[in-house]
Amino acid sequence: MASHTGMKIGIVSDIHSNLRGLQAGLDRMGEIDELLCAGDVLLQYRWSDSVVRALRDMDARIVLGNHDQVLLGPAGARALSNSDVDGDLVKWMRSRPRSLDIEVGGRKILMTHGSPWDESPNYVYPHSPVWGQAAGLNCDALIVGHTHFKMAERFGGVLVINPGSAGDPRDHRNRFQLSCATWDTDSDEVTFHDYEDPARAAAPE
Repeated sequence: MASHTGMKIGIVSDIHSNLRGLQAGLDRMGEIDELLCAGDVLLQYRWSDSVVRALRDMDARIVLGNHDQVLLGPAGARALSNSDVDGDLVKWMRSRPRSLDIEVGGRKILMTHGSPWDESPNYVYPHSPVWGQAAGLNCDALIVGHTHFKMAERFGGVLVINPGSAGDPRDHRNRFQLSCATWDTDSDEVTFHDYEDPARAAAPE
């Protein structure tokens, strides 16, 4: 059996059209081998060419979040009809799945926006007993987003990772800073990167 090829995986979620928040997170991650995004790339009714293009250009693997699905569905038609919106990027986003079952760095990864047990994502926070069900999943890591609360905890043989939010801070435990994560597939070490939202630090628009 082949040994693991160690990789440094960058993980982001809940960017919500905040390009500067995403860029600040990527800067803190440093060199990465793969970028995974656990959904809510966009803010409901607010398309962002620049955020989608940045992720596409990095060959990021993305699952759609609830905000993405609203914007890409019938309710978002008006926002997407704007002449500034790049139709190719919209098409690319529409082709992203709601869940992803992949192998990266010799590790089996399941990625969903909310918990994999909810068709429409509920807010399942880090201390919820629901995560215990992860032990029964056929993967090495479960990557989720949605709550904007960071988490890295092992249940049986499964490591559950939520990087927090790279665009809309809601986690009081890190003083409402943005966050992202890197995961070393060899050591299984998850490193969180907390940082102020550069969009909020700027002068009011």
